[in-house]
Amino acid sequence: MPPSAAHGALRRAGSPFTGLGPVFMKELSDHLSSVRMSVLTLFVIAFGALPVAFALQDLRNVVISDPYLFLRIFTVAPERVGLSFIVALNFVIPLMAIGLGFDSVNSEFNRRTLSRVLSQPIYRDALLLGKFLGGLATLAVALVALWLIVLGSGLLLLGLPPRGVEVARGVGFLIVAIAYGGVWLAVSMFFSVIFRSTATSALCALGLWLFFLILWPMIASAITLGFAPTQITSIDQYTSLQELGLALQRLSPGTLFSEAVVGLLNPETRTLSFVLPIQMRGAIPEAPLPLDQSLLLIWPQVTGLIASMIVVFAAAYVVFQREEVRA
Repeated sequence: MPPSAAHGALRRAGSPFTGLGPVFMKELSDHLSSVRMSVLTLFVIAFGALPVAFALQDLRNVVISDPYLFLRIFTVAPERVGLSFIVALNFVIPLMAIGLGFDSVNSEFNRRTLSRVLSQPIYRDALLLGKFLGGLATLAVALVALWLIVLGSGLLLLGLPPRGVEVARGVGFLIVAIAYGGVWLAVSMFFSVIFRSTATSALCALGLWLFFLILWPMIASAITLGFAPTQITSIDQYTSLQELGLALQRLSPGTLFSEAVVGLLNPETRTLSFVLPIQMRGAIPEAPLPLDQSLLLIWPQVTGLIASMIVVFAAAYVVFQREEVRA
């Protein structure tokens, strides 16, 4: 056979996404009907309901007029709990995403069903992408349910309907939360592709999450101090040092999520960078930003989350394409 004919024989026929729909629907059905999903959903709702319940009790006693009262449900940290709803989600979303994806690929290897699936007219592209989209859709269903519960509770207990701009900011928050969950879902699938043991992939994903949650802020501070001069002699040196520390902190997906949510749900936030007091001269304090300005403010953080999700999934895709599948 001529080389050109052999090359043509090895070329794949049809779209690489053939079979994406069935894989997606099967993964979504398996996740939604599994006991693991029920446990994770109850865990998310219970963990998020506690700060919301105490926040609503505090907000019912507010007598001043607040045009963004519904948004305070997400951002107020009740004294009896000590953490707000968005801080609680910063813990819960990664755990739920890791729980959905840590065994998505290696379980197929262990059950010896991967070769059987790939013997069907389904490419590896469609298989891995379908598993990821199925997990992301499952995560989105749980977060939408939680978001609706929070809005419904606020409507019943506060007795006031949310304004259109509050609903729009809430929808934006929901999109940011799904993107944040997508990052950790991609991370868990990446380890599921690398390791055959489901316990190892789960421990590695949880370990990376704890590293960024606990250790990375301390490491970033130590690196910043290492670049600090012996004596700071100008405002520019001080500003550049603070900006370096902030840039290092933003390598963590949790920092990007927190900044994006604060900029979106707290309209009074005017900047997410380091600002000297003299630079705020002339600004109207406590003046809320319009929705489009808040979206421009958080756009780099949202782009960073989406880019991280794509990069990690692409790494898992490359590794998965190179792996040998045996019956």
